[in-house]
Amino acid sequence: MTEKISRRDLLAKSGARLGAAGLAALGIAAAPSGAALAEEEKPRRRPFGIALNSSTLFGHNLTIVQQIDLAAKAGYDGMEPWAQELEKHAAGGGSLEDLGKRFRDGGLEVVGLIAFPQWAVADPGARKKALEEVKRTMEMAAKIGAKRLAAPPAGNVAGVTLAEAAERYRDLLLVGKQMGVIPSVELWGFAKLLSHLSEVAFVAIESGDPEACMVLDVYHLYKGGGGSAGLPLIYGGSISVLHINDYPNAPPRERITDAHRVFPGDGVAPLGQILKDLNRIGYRGMLSLELFNKEYYKRDALQVAREGLEKTRLAVEKALSR
Repeated sequence: MTEKISRRDLLAKSGARLGAAGLAALGIAAAPSGAALAEEEKPRRRPFGIALNSSTLFGHNLTIVQQIDLAAKAGYDGMEPWAQELEKHAAGGGSLEDLGKRFRDGGLEVVGLIAFPQWAVADPGARKKALEEVKRTMEMAAKIGAKRLAAPPAGNVAGVTLAEAAERYRDLLLVGKQMGVIPSVELWGFAKLLSHLSEVAFVAIESGDPEACMVLDVYHLYKGGGGSAGLPLIYGGSISVLHINDYPNAPPRERITDAHRVFPGDGVAPLGQILKDLNRIGYRGMLSLELFNKEYYKRDALQVAREGLEKTRLAVEKALSR
């Protein structure tokens, strides 16, 4: 289902009545120009928006500015950049505030920022260092308009209990509230901790914070061995983003890696059931296309982005039409 009136039409009609000053007073930006107007602006697909995760184009060696322009041209609703890209942009003299404007002008919601602070590790010194790193990363996130920061179980988490992880996630949330960016505990299928949906849900719940949330991933749900059958027990509003992808039936789960991820619908993942469950539990966030496929890196970047978007849309349509 699509909306009958596009954002551009609405802005045009509003602008005719109010003018630019009136729109600004209401907190509405004027219709964008440049790359954002290169193609007809798309209405956001329902019930999920679709974002482009930067990893999908890593092998193309594009700048973050080039990625933004490409995602807008391809027709995405949002983007999920990585912290290292923002650092590189800033180190080269680029403004993160200007980058945020570029996202907005392209009609792209910044659904979150990918980073790897070692917030859950056993070493207190490493955790203290991680919290300082988180503050710097959240500052960058805020400047580009990102409200979420991914918080996977990075580092050596062997021996850490779920109760300890929940306490440390609570500390991370306190920092996030100070910075205006909420960390989302992320499921990693290959990690010694938080490799199952039940574990991630436990940490989020036991943090005792109503703003606790999770990042889930189709590939990682499989890689961790726990699967996605527990999704109907999760409140959709507690999921900040779903990383969407697919995976082949070989190699086996124990040997499969990030590089084996494929476009949605090109593998054997139970995508239809996952998307149905997400809809039923009230998830209304983004599906962020996160791939690391080296074969795709050999192809034209815009072609890859467009194919990923269309196959994600098709997967949603097929799942929700049944």
